[in-house]
Amino acid sequence: MVGIKKRHVSPDTICSSDLCLAAARNLLEGLAWEPETIDCVIMVTQSPDYFQPSTACVIHKELGLSDQCAAFDVGLGCSGYAYGLWLAAMMLENPSFQRVLLLHGETPSRFTDPQDRTVGLLFGDAGSATAIEAGERDSEKKWWFSLQTDGTGYRDLIIEGGGFRDRFPKDPTKHFLSMNGAGIMNFTLKRVPPLIRETLGASGIPPEAVDYFILHQSNRFIMRHLARKCDVPEEKIPMTLWDYGNTGGPSVPLTITQGGLARPADRDLTLLILAYGVGLSWGSSLVNLPAEASLSHLLLNESGRTLQP
Repeated sequence: MVGIKKRHVSPDTICSSDLCLAAARNLLEGLAWEPETIDCVIMVTQSPDYFQPSTACVIHKELGLSDQCAAFDVGLGCSGYAYGLWLAAMMLENPSFQRVLLLHGETPSRFTDPQDRTVGLLFGDAGSATAIEAGERDSEKKWWFSLQTDGTGYRDLIIEGGGFRDRFPKDPTKHFLSMNGAGIMNFTLKRVPPLIRETLGASGIPPEAVDYFILHQSNRFIMRHLARKCDVPEEKIPMTLWDYGNTGGPSVPLTITQGGLARPADRDLTLLILAYGVGLSWGSSLVNLPAEASLSHLLLNESGRTLQP
């Protein structure tokens, strides 16, 4: 009913950092970016390797980046890719930064109880890497963002145990994700349509000029309902939920690479990214995907080696 046929699940030996590292190495090799030319690495995740240090520091070491490179984590989930793009774009407004590596990885299958049928079969694991470089200003290719939060719904998607509010709960189920499905659905249907209107209104770009609406792959029913409510043709909303499940925030870049986007050779694509969920938090990014931008995808085996390019 939610639109999931299969999903990819990482073993205990594979963390979100491993998924992002594989993606980053493949990306940097394809771009021929030398490690010393990267000015910042941002790791967006809610499934870090450790409480301390930040996972970005682990990745910094593994990629052999310069000690002049900033590295930090952003603890956001479903909305994280939109927030991460905004943060990277803001950093590139500063002339001290020329190249930013944005990583977003999650292993939500690891914090879901397989006996809990409300979440046990929904989530898959994925990691992503996005390279963003400063360039000449072009008013026609300006990016637009809208970032919003409603903390009153923080309990609608929550792992109660393990943090310092309840470090060692007696109830083992508190170590797993708990979801208020009805609350999340109502939140999405209420908040996302105005988000689309606000972003397009601020940019002055009409809806028909958007090539694709890249939605967080949450639930097929919700996504189709949003398409109808916002009068967006379903062919402009690519879906990867069927083959990968809900991978959290990385579902957005995964859909960009695996959603079957038709890419004309003579122009950029205009993408409206819509990310929403845990927090409750939601955000949009209206960006151009350059015609020359490289998109790639990897599958890993249980030892973390590339299985299929």
